[in-house]
Amino acid sequence: MSRRSRKEPEAAPEAAPAGKGLLFEIAWEVCQQVGGIYTVLRSKTPCMVERWGDHYCLIGPWNDEVSPLEFEEIRPTGHLAEVVKKLAELGITAHHGRWLITGQPRTILLDLRAAFGRLAEIRYRFWRDFAIHCPVEPLFDEVIAFGWSVEQFFRFLMAEHASRTPVIAHFHEWMGGSAIPALRAAKLGVSIVFTTHATLLGRYLASSDLGFYNRLARVNWLEEARAMNIEPHVKLERAAAHGAHVLTTLSQITADECDHLLGRRPTALLPNGLNIERFVAMHEFQNLHLQYKERINHFVMGEFFPSYTFDLENTLYFFSAGRYEYRNKGYDLTLECMARLNALLQGSDRTVVFFLITRQPFRSINAEVLNRIAMLEELQRNCLAIRDQIGQRLFAAAAGGQIPDCNALVDDYWRLRLKRLLHARKSHSLPTIVTHDLVDDQHDEVLNQLRYLNLVNGADDRVKVIYHPDFVNANNPLWGMDYDQFVRGCHLGIFPSFYEPWGYTPLECVARGIPAVTSDLSGFGSYVSQAMPDHDESGIYVVPRRGKSFEESAQQLAGRLLQFCRMDRRQRITMRNQVERTADQFDWAVMCRHYDAVHRMAATMND
Repeated sequence: MSRRSRKEPEAAPEAAPAGKGLLFEIAWEVCQQVGGIYTVLRSKTPCMVERWGDHYCLIGPWNDEVSPLEFEEIRPTGHLAEVVKKLAELGITAHHGRWLITGQPRTILLDLRAAFGRLAEIRYRFWRDFAIHCPVEPLFDEVIAFGWSVEQFFRFLMAEHASRTPVIAHFHEWMGGSAIPALRAAKLGVSIVFTTHATLLGRYLASSDLGFYNRLARVNWLEEARAMNIEPHVKLERAAAHGAHVLTTLSQITADECDHLLGRRPTALLPNGLNIERFVAMHEFQNLHLQYKERINHFVMGEFFPSYTFDLENTLYFFSAGRYEYRNKGYDLTLECMARLNALLQGSDRTVVFFLITRQPFRSINAEVLNRIAMLEELQRNCLAIRDQIGQRLFAAAAGGQIPDCNALVDDYWRLRLKRLLHARKSHSLPTIVTHDLVDDQHDEVLNQLRYLNLVNGADDRVKVIYHPDFVNANNPLWGMDYDQFVRGCHLGIFPSFYEPWGYTPLECVARGIPAVTSDLSGFGSYVSQAMPDHDESGIYVVPRRGKSFEESAQQLAGRLLQFCRMDRRQRITMRNQVERTADQFDWAVMCRHYDAVHRMAATMND
């Protein structure tokens, strides 16, 4: 094993599962989707259940709106039955049951209403014992109420847990880890792991400071937290990081943040994975690509062809997706590269349609977009009716030994109807670049950059842009397919993030056999750069952004995109095959070994 400096966290080595004991994972996103941690927990759960069975349990807050949709309540048994009973005596309703996902893990959701009556007491204790002045605001109130409820759970659990087997509590993020300071101070014998997926202060600073990484070592965390008006939030996160027996994070990128912004270097790294769908035959995922590409073709024909046409057989579909964090997600760099690619492809017969899928406040889907899609569907129905009529009449004539005049096979009604539809579909306006009517069109950073770059979907533009400010799902009338199906239908995912603790979007591409672009400032990109020296050949391109200017990164990425555009169909199929073979490296069946090692480490540490 190579030597590392004492400050470098080790990627957790392979280890056997922890075995006996109890493991609890505590997170705000148990049974409710807020961000990426929901994906981590949900996708990792089958591996955890396989290792731990019912000795594994998730804990989260009860949410009246979403919890009943994802959770099935079941009467608790064993030691948890007594814990739930004692919590009820304290006024805390603990819903015990199963999270309705693959693996159906045992889950406890704590109703926070009982804790709201104790908020004054909870705030005083944070101020007295941990020097944290808790603000009176709804989210922070819920966070500390959850922390107090989790603390009571473990107090009762440890009183009931007579066995000497370890009890491990693995907390995720500052919102889930608010119980850690009190638990550590109480010395209950619980082994505590804290995983920060992204430091709160780092996320705030990176969104407004392009020189964030260059000055990270010089950041005064307290001054910056006060300037951002998040001092108590950051202090709570720091208290959780220092209170845990084992501090972990996702990558070397976030490890540097922890070192400088939380004042503690992580002990180990816990890179994320996914459940990779395996195919018996290599051609199966290629067939899915073709199937879902046809659905994207349908949207493109409806949106663009009333104004002008281009060859769909010579068209590539690129996309980027994620939360609306204009600079952090690299949308600014991606759009700049689309403009450069547009210029580089002039004179070529290649067309690129770039989709930006994110979420911004909107009033409704744009009426013109809906009208174009509706007219395409009407045209399709008309053509299918003509096809059926031609087929029936052609068969009847051929059966009688005749070769009919093809023009005579279609009634005038259908012929005239087709002409009217073709005439009605024609448009002299350019296709829209945004599919929805935004609430704040004038100040949207993506729209303003598209206008500045003159990416307006002109007929001569080789790069067309579709800005879709809502997430793709099967209920959306523009698509009629889920996000993962949309991903399979595209040719390339582009995610050159400036700040990304991990980055599931490029990993989701890889899991579906689609080449992807990431950056060395994302956790996934950092991990790939270290673990896969030949990642370029495997269809994962890591844009260098650390220590590089915006111009340098844009030049390299635009050049890479041009290379991809010059690949022929056979080369793209070969690359998708390589990506599909690479995906197994990121399966939770492989990546869970890092969690196994951390939990074994934590099991030996308690008070």
